[in-house]
Amino acid sequence: MAAKSISIEDAKKANVSIVEESYRGGQAVHDVVVAMHANRRTGSAHTKTRGEVSATGKKPFRQKGTGRARQGGNAAPIHRGGGVAFGPRARDYSKKVTKGTRRLAFSKALTERISEGDVLSTGSFSVSDGKTKTFAKEARSLAGDVKRILVVANEFDEETKRAGRNYQSVLLMTANEVNTEQLLHYSKIVLVDGALEILAGRTTR
Repeated sequence: MAAKSISIEDAKKANVSIVEESYRGGQAVHDVVVAMHANRRTGSAHTKTRGEVSATGKKPFRQKGTGRARQGGNAAPIHRGGGVAFGPRARDYSKKVTKGTRRLAFSKALTERISEGDVLSTGSFSVSDGKTKTFAKEARSLAGDVKRILVVANEFDEETKRAGRNYQSVLLMTANEVNTEQLLHYSKIVLVDGALEILAGRTTR
């Protein structure tokens, strides 16, 4: 049995902070998603300059009389094993966004998905036998044959988590942990009973 679609009116009854103005919140969503992508970058790419490579520092040949360009050492970028000119350096790519921006982005994303009819509700979601095949069947019965499904609940039992950990098309997230990027990424969002109220709290505080 498929899950029931949640309407804007249902969300308002659950005290979800709905962003009704079309112009409001778009920039907040962009800023939050960009920050999340940036925060996942390790920034570990690092090359050595001519001052950091292991080299003798001795002149490879005399200054004059050889007909060759003068060289002060073998650490220059033009030499094999020399330093790298303008190469990447280890850096911190992380970005910060304010709490208010994160809250607005979350509300905007949730509002858009509800408006599009992509947020569904169901009384429960569990897989007692812990099998991936059963898990996939249960998820598809709720959301239909779509590419990606996000299931949000207050908590999941261990058997359900075990059944779903190897099924890439469905992601299990608790209502306290789901983020703006995930709300936008998945084709359908299934909210298990009680999850909408927690999401509502996250849009107002």
